[in-house]
Amino acid sequence: MAKVKYLLIIALAIVVNAASYAQEKKNFELSDLYERPVLQSKGVRGMNPMRDGNTYGTIEKGEFNIYNYKTGKKVKTLFSFAELIPEGDTVPIRAYNYILSDDETKALFLTNINYIYRHSFTSDYYVYDIKSKKLEPLSTNGSQRLASFSPDGTKVAFMRDNNLFIKDLTTGEEKQFTSDGLYNNIINGAPDWVYEEEFSFSQGFHWSPDGKKIAFYKFDESKVKEFHMEEFEGLYPEWYSFKYPKAGEDNSIVGVYVYNLENGKTVRMNTGKETDIYLPRMKWTKNPNVVAIQRLNRHQNNLKLVAADATTGKSSVFYDEENQYYIDITDDWTFLEDGKSFLITSEKSGYNHIYLCKLDGSEEKALTSGKWDVTRIYGFDGKEIYFQAAKNSPVERQIYAVNLKGEIREIIGNEGVNRANFSKSFKYFININSTANTPNVYTLYNNKGQVVRVLEDNHELVERLKEYNISEKQFVKFEDPAFALPNGTQVAIDGWQILPPDFDPNKKYPVLIYVYGGPGHQTVLNQWDHSDWDWMQLLAQKGIISVSINNRGSGAQGELFKKMTYLDLGKYETEDMITLAKLMAKQPYVDADKIAIFGWSYGGFMAANGITKGADYISTAVSVAPVTNWRYYDNIYTERYMRTPQENPEGYDDNSPVSNTAMIKGNFLLCHGSGDDNVHYQNAMELIKSMIANGIQFDLMIYPNKNHGIYGGYPEYGDGECRMHLFTKIDNFLFKHLLDE
Repeated sequence: MAKVKYLLIIALAIVVNAASYAQEKKNFELSDLYERPVLQSKGVRGMNPMRDGNTYGTIEKGEFNIYNYKTGKKVKTLFSFAELIPEGDTVPIRAYNYILSDDETKALFLTNINYIYRHSFTSDYYVYDIKSKKLEPLSTNGSQRLASFSPDGTKVAFMRDNNLFIKDLTTGEEKQFTSDGLYNNIINGAPDWVYEEEFSFSQGFHWSPDGKKIAFYKFDESKVKEFHMEEFEGLYPEWYSFKYPKAGEDNSIVGVYVYNLENGKTVRMNTGKETDIYLPRMKWTKNPNVVAIQRLNRHQNNLKLVAADATTGKSSVFYDEENQYYIDITDDWTFLEDGKSFLITSEKSGYNHIYLCKLDGSEEKALTSGKWDVTRIYGFDGKEIYFQAAKNSPVERQIYAVNLKGEIREIIGNEGVNRANFSKSFKYFININSTANTPNVYTLYNNKGQVVRVLEDNHELVERLKEYNISEKQFVKFEDPAFALPNGTQVAIDGWQILPPDFDPNKKYPVLIYVYGGPGHQTVLNQWDHSDWDWMQLLAQKGIISVSINNRGSGAQGELFKKMTYLDLGKYETEDMITLAKLMAKQPYVDADKIAIFGWSYGGFMAANGITKGADYISTAVSVAPVTNWRYYDNIYTERYMRTPQENPEGYDDNSPVSNTAMIKGNFLLCHGSGDDNVHYQNAMELIKSMIANGIQFDLMIYPNKNHGIYGGYPEYGDGECRMHLFTKIDNFLFKHLLDE
């Protein structure tokens, strides 16, 4: 503890010296965060790398302009949104987004977007010929989904009513090539709810490189149980039902098919006899007749890559990986132009690294190695792979390149978190850099790491922030015997804190622990993130210290650190929050009787655990949209970390807030949206039932029809944004119990 205390005292000296100056400045109001864009930073919008590799497109004042990376000069205007007037109309369409064809001669525009789930939506698409300036609806037979150009730009494939269609842009013919699609039964060309949410994709079909075939997913969700949500609208509220497979329950049976445009035939790819599996990714190889499919067992600890012949469906396994815990699915797999090799990332060494493998399985070579994690791959230019990594620190990200010999060079070593957006040729990239106390700076570099020019430095926001009473987010290393890996190794835990701007070390302050805690996630990163920073500033100005840690189970510190929570979600993470509360309670400037915890989603689960298992150290909790027993959550996410409830009942129940409400001693606020399709309102109801059964008093706020993000207002009543209402409720609750207001 001595080391932690020493670090805190250093930070305090800085804050105390600035206190007199800080007191002359303005404090934040909640409306500054949710009603006025006081902290809104500028970005570089619509940076679309063009196919020549030397230019990029960006939207400016209603125009799509092309700029040269090197000179920064405008090359031309590709199109203007004012031109988007359908034949027979006089007013341009209201376009929300665009998709360019590969040859950049046509564009698809999306209008009338209606969201289905987090990523999926329907839209009315328009096709625009850039040369002729002709705009036409893609289809007049109903809204579409997932429209995408063929490689040569002459056709568009799209989905409607769970079936797939092709529009020939030359002849105008619209052809349907699946016919068995049916709501809550068969889906062609898009994932079901659980794949979309947990495998993070919505596009379920892909053109072959030569444009002669389309590979697509077919989901048979007929045996998946339905979840029902009541929509509180009108005199008689309606029910909305969708297929949602909970832990231990039946999944969709998934297949990959290939449709041949030339002969009209559809062939199913052989992915094995076992159907209780996952097919989380597919993509075409460089061979236009071979589609690669990822096959993952239900326990998600065995990944096979399968190469399937698009004409016959015959397949063979060319990569096979097993893990004692689980395997995370990513998009970090790339087929090389030689047609014989591919790149993939894996944690098989104990850390996430890049491997060069042969398609025939004959050879595998680690291109990166060491006790650090590759966190993202940007691409391969034929000579080098460009990637992001937590090589210097788990709380930072820098940009690197490695060649096929395994020789690594650092491209961007700036302090903080760096993210890159590369040109098509990988000659240039836009780097987005920030630190915890410095907003995003957008800088154009060449691939040698040399600055070409600064595009946006957010100087205006930096100057604006000087008007406010702000405390810096300070990084701390926490050490305690409780922070240990399963092999007994002691680890230092990364954390941050925000102290009141007028901090007085002779006073006693309440503390708020900010938590997410889920597998691989980090709340402690040296990057600008005003989604929590600004609210913590408001709390600091009121006299509340905020603190957060990268608990055991979080990411960028190797496989053992991340996966030690396997089969016991909530156990070690909760222990770490309790240890943090104990450490903070020992500080001379902390009121040990007023330590609170706040979290949302997985963080809501953690906050509920904090007020139950941690009731002796945590007096107040705010839990928003929490999972309250993993039995209620979807099977892909939950079983990845817990296996099934039938296999691991103790793991599900021992760390479930529902099982432990009798432990609650303090103040508890529970918030949830009744329209949450992700973490169902059922979670809150089961927790409420348990608290009532144990005679526990609590506060409750339910937002009718609101989803997992509890975002947006109720226009019919004119009562504004829900976020303003939600955080007013949360703030009042915290101020009452932490500040006696």
